Amino acid sequence: MTKEIIHSDNAPKAVGTYSQAIKVGNTVYLSGQIGLDPVSNVLVEGFEAQTHQVFQNLRAVCQAAGGDLSDIVKLGVFVVDLANFAKLNEIMGEYFTAPFPARAAVQAAALPKGAIVEADAVMVLA
Repeated sequence: MTKEIIHSDNAPKAVGTYSQAIKVGNTVYLSGQIGLDPVSNVLVEGFEAQTHQVFQNLRAVCQAAGGDLSDIVKLGVFVVDLANFAKLNEIMGEYFTAPFPARAAVQAAALPKGAIVEADAVMVLA
């Protein structure tokens, strides 16, 4: 099995001992992205802004691997407050169209760097 590291300068650098994504065959496993601005490396303010930044960061890594958000088959979303669930769905609708990826949305007690939303994904390239 050959693992290829995927990296995009248009997404934040990893904040730990992991890669932005790993490609094995035609499957890409994307690490969790939080709402860090990739230029300033500062967390953007508020749930809506962070959620948009999360999907923009995921898109950048998808594109670095030769795909796009439309190639994601599984999405995991973590929020610190499920009261934002409706807003999450609304914003997600701006980035994904049918057929939507399979998804889990989980409330987490805390996320890295004080983020309030994070998402990871699995993408399959044609």
